Amino acid sequence: MIVLTSRGGEVGIEAAIEILRRGGSALDAVEAAARLVEADRANHTVGVSGWPNLLGEAELDASIMDGSTLATGAVGALTGYRHPISVARKVMETLPHVMLVGEGAARFAAEIGAETAKLTPEARQGWEAWLAENVGAEARQSWPPRLLAPYAWLTADPERPRGTVNILAQDRQGHLAVAVSTSGWAWKYPGRLGDSPIIGAGNYCDDRYGAAACTGVGEWTIRCSTARSVVLYQKMGMALEEACREAARELLDLPGRQKIAGRVNILALDREGRPFGITVGAEARAGGPRPYYAVWQEGMAAPEMREPEQFVP
Repeated sequence: MIVLTSRGGEVGIEAAIEILRRGGSALDAVEAAARLVEADRANHTVGVSGWPNLLGEAELDASIMDGSTLATGAVGALTGYRHPISVARKVMETLPHVMLVGEGAARFAAEIGAETAKLTPEARQGWEAWLAENVGAEARQSWPPRLLAPYAWLTADPERPRGTVNILAQDRQGHLAVAVSTSGWAWKYPGRLGDSPIIGAGNYCDDRYGAAACTGVGEWTIRCSTARSVVLYQKMGMALEEACREAARELLDLPGRQKIAGRVNILALDREGRPFGITVGAEARAGGPRPYYAVWQEGMAAPEMREPEQFVP
């Protein structure tokens, strides 16, 4: 048994561990852990305390995947609800679809009785501070402007948070599951989706080969289908570490990658439950918080914090 989380996921890792210890499923474990991160008001990259879009609205994205069946569920640009990961799971379990977005996702959340929530005061204050720093007083008085797109480039700053939480787990039966949740790019253009709700880009798992999930610049990983690539390279016979490094090479080879500065962190497991983490493009965030991930494996008294490999081609 193993649980692997990205930065910030340690808030929920104990809940996932307890479920696995009791013989519960990896799917239940990753959902439970993600819910606690979504409810963490100190985390401004996930949940209703996450930094909102340019209009001051929290648009939440999430996806979940079951490695035993390849069943998936996802929501994008969901507003007004506390736990997008649970809405995503209900999409997976009760609908003939894989992904719902925007008003449709909110309608479905209401139908299933999902818990509602508003943007926290701390997150709103952060948005107001960003506006005060980047938008003139006259423009703020009539915000939003008719042309909002030019302001999106003001948010393309590698020091701004683009965090996500990844939770990967393997249970006693050897089944893998992954949950991903995020509030997305801080101050993003309304309706922007990153890789978190996109199966194959930010989330993928298959019991036969392994699992992977990503944080960071989703605009890169969408173009490379990074999470699926890590699993596919393992299917082709690569060891976990080399599969992750090959996916990292693809990201660094993207034409025009530097138009958006930042980094991508990849967390992955192989089918034997061995973990690995790798960071790509970390030099673009020099001076920012160092990436880390949390790992718990059966036999460990407590989770262990580890630094990912810094990929240098």
